[in-house]
Amino acid sequence: MDIKRAKQEIMDAVKAYLIRDEEGGYLIPAIRQRPVLLMGPPGIGKTQIMEQIARECKIGLVAYTITHHTRQSAVGLPFIREKSFGGKTFSVTEYTMSEIIAAVYEKMERTGLSEGILFIDEINCVSETLAPTMLQFLQCKTFGNQKVPEGWLIVAAGNPPEYNKSVREFDTVTLDRIKMIEVEADYNVWREYAYQAGIHPAILSYLELRKEDFYRMETTVDGKMFVTARGWEDLSQFLYACGMIGKKADREVVHQYIRHWKTAKDFANYLELYEKYKKDYGLDRIVEGIYTETAVERVKCAPFDEKLSVVGMLAGKLNELFRNAYAEDAYTERLFEYLKQYKAYRNLEEAIRQEQSDYEKLRKAELLSKLDNQIWRRVTDTLEQYRQMLQKEHLEGEEAFERVREEFQKAAARREELTDRAAEGLEHGFDFMEAAFGGSQEMVSFVTELNTGCYSIWFLRENDCDRYYKYNKSLLFDEKQEAILERLDAVENELNRGLK
Repeated sequence: MDIKRAKQEIMDAVKAYLIRDEEGGYLIPAIRQRPVLLMGPPGIGKTQIMEQIARECKIGLVAYTITHHTRQSAVGLPFIREKSFGGKTFSVTEYTMSEIIAAVYEKMERTGLSEGILFIDEINCVSETLAPTMLQFLQCKTFGNQKVPEGWLIVAAGNPPEYNKSVREFDTVTLDRIKMIEVEADYNVWREYAYQAGIHPAILSYLELRKEDFYRMETTVDGKMFVTARGWEDLSQFLYACGMIGKKADREVVHQYIRHWKTAKDFANYLELYEKYKKDYGLDRIVEGIYTETAVERVKCAPFDEKLSVVGMLAGKLNELFRNAYAEDAYTERLFEYLKQYKAYRNLEEAIRQEQSDYEKLRKAELLSKLDNQIWRRVTDTLEQYRQMLQKEHLEGEEAFERVREEFQKAAARREELTDRAAEGLEHGFDFMEAAFGGSQEMVSFVTELNTGCYSIWFLRENDCDRYYKYNKSLLFDEKQEAILERLDAVENELNRGLK
């Protein structure tokens, strides 16, 4: 299955395992809470989905790559303790607490979260001395003589043997005690994540043309060559940094992340074309409604790859506008919630204390994404600015509240401005697409991109766009018609087989 479906399966397991019965205990006892084992190629996002699951389920996460550990760090160090049995004293070997188990307790103390996920990566690539410990861990949920705390689920991940020579197979006894989920790389699923993560638009535009380059694992006479989702994401971050410092990413730089020479060379060449297209077509200005007839005629006559590149770049620029509108909306709504408390209690200090408490609780629990954290910090800074403003102007009571409300109207106006900018950009995008392509395949690709990004989906749900609904309805009809035709073909084939 793809990584998106795997994420949902794990979330369902989390919810099922953490249900409590009428007496307050877990409905499914710990012994029946099978560990989840994710098996799939490296670099497809297994660790990332664990972070997402923890945030969305509001539980803790402790992640370890077990290949970095020895038996001592996993099990603990031995020590001698005297015990009495049947009136006689014996020296017995016991173990200090496992570093991994200790990390779970530390996480509970630091975050205040009593439930969570213990994630062990590369579990089937351990050394010979550590292999029995991993089997014991999966079967008994213990490291040495210490159990994983109640309320903590075990999720492990491993790579199939074709990707790692040191892989060890699990025996039937172990396999009969786990939930096995086999995952594979899927570009269409990763693309949804990529829009949310802000992957560089050049990468998304390239992969729309070369989906086969999204994930590769090859063994050649020159050794292993590979491309992974992790490589594309890390390269994306570096490309943004290159843009800020004025550095060009050539094929040598790309190959540091994309360990497949042909793919690295092709993407480096495309990166040059990408910058050329941006300049030639003035893509940054198309969303402002500024483009020439020459640009329209040029893209009409361009090769299909160039057309799709332009469509991808336009969708990427719109996604930036949608993301900005989303962030401003979330900031304004959160700020408004604390100003309602200020209005109710006529006490700005109390509203500030509550906001700081709420933010600190989420921050300590590590339940905030990067964007969420930025929004919370903006709210904190704004409330502090309001406090300083009231102190400077010596305002109190109703007069103070009216002054704060006046300032808040500026934030609300900023939200409207960014929403209008995104809406206008979308209309201008459709203007350009209709002028260049009409309702052709390129328009289908454009609408499909809008249906993929989480920020575009949010924006279109919150704001009407007649042309989007018009083209999206046509797209859905075409997809439904295609599905019906495929079903009719399948039925016809079945009937033909029955007549033979």
